[in-house]
Amino acid sequence: MNEADALDILQAAIWTIIIASGPAVAAGMIVGVAIALIQALTQVQEMTLTFVPKILAIMITIGISAPFVGAQINLFTTLVFSRIESGF
Repeated sequence: MNEADALDILQAAIWTIIIASGPAVAAGMIVGVAIALIQALTQVQEMTLTFVPKILAIMITIGISAPFVGAQINLFTTLVFSRIESGF
């Protein structure tokens, strides 16, 4: 295994992490911005108000995107195991 192989695996790992966490992070950001906008418009400055909608949105998004995330992780695992099998 040389540096190029290690960098390829590292790049694939980082890309897999970004793709796998993307839907949950995006849902949290969208709900957070929407709640912040509503709080700014109504002048309700309760800090704990944002947590429950964000958690619900993230859990629902994880449930919906679980097959996609699992497929991405499976693809990365297959890549790593194929590299191990071929002897790098």
